[in-house]
Amino acid sequence: MSVPAVVLSGTGGVWQVRDAQGAVHEASMRGRLKLPGGLKLAVGDRVMLEHDGGVTIGEVLPRRSSLTRRAPGNRYDSRVVVANVDQVVVVFAVVKPEPHRRMLDRFLVVAESNEIPARIVVNKVDLDPRANEQFADYERAGYPVHYTSVKRGLGLVELGSVLAGRVSALTGPSGVGKSSLLNAIYPGLNLRVGEISESVNKGRHTTVGALMHPLPDGGYVVDTPGLREVGIWGVDGAMLAACFPEFRAALGACKFRDCRHLTEPGCAVRALVESGQASAERYDSYARLLAEVEGSGS
Repeated sequence: MSVPAVVLSGTGGVWQVRDAQGAVHEASMRGRLKLPGGLKLAVGDRVMLEHDGGVTIGEVLPRRSSLTRRAPGNRYDSRVVVANVDQVVVVFAVVKPEPHRRMLDRFLVVAESNEIPARIVVNKVDLDPRANEQFADYERAGYPVHYTSVKRGLGLVELGSVLAGRVSALTGPSGVGKSSLLNAIYPGLNLRVGEISESVNKGRHTTVGALMHPLPDGGYVVDTPGLREVGIWGVDGAMLAACFPEFRAALGACKFRDCRHLTEPGCAVRALVESGQASAERYDSYARLLAEVEGSGS
């Protein structure tokens, strides 16, 4: 008899899976699922368990979505960070560590290219009252932006309400407070919290692999490792502009159908930027990412 379950985590070929009754088991994959070219199991995958003297994963069910990035150090391969997610929640700190907006743009492009809705959390707002000004471009682009402080309890109820009943992948650089936020909203999770290295102002990695945590409301949150290098996968130059929501209204209105939105005359995207309707800084991120994507052959 097979029973449905969801993959919570996995190391060394042993997977933590949670069945529909809430019981957590350690399971291995049946040999036929390990054939070369076969599906690589990921956190968030829905599977069918078989109890035959032990617990084995006998079937991996089709994915409805996946958050995929380029495999670190490999321009020709991809890695599924988490499967079957409803939204990507990108967490940055307003300071400590200082926010790198081009990195934020990369995270958002990864979400857009995977067709997964994204929202932004700006944490530690108690340390800088100008947080809203720093991230205004993203609100104008249409992204929901949450301003939070664990120390002062700001924005935690609102953030918890958008996590409720959904499968959410939390991502962002190390040290921005992802684990602290989850602990504050859901105290029972008891995630390990790392310190910020004052000497280099970069967060130490506290999470070594994606971990899916069941929430009291029936949803899940996936705490992903802090990522210092986000590799974009599966996006070509023609697709990249559509990964910037504020550019979409202008796409198709350029003078040339194959416009790259750089120096071509009659470019509707550049006209948006020049008129102030779209962010010049976000446009600069687009131009830099375009050079990278075209150079890598993604």
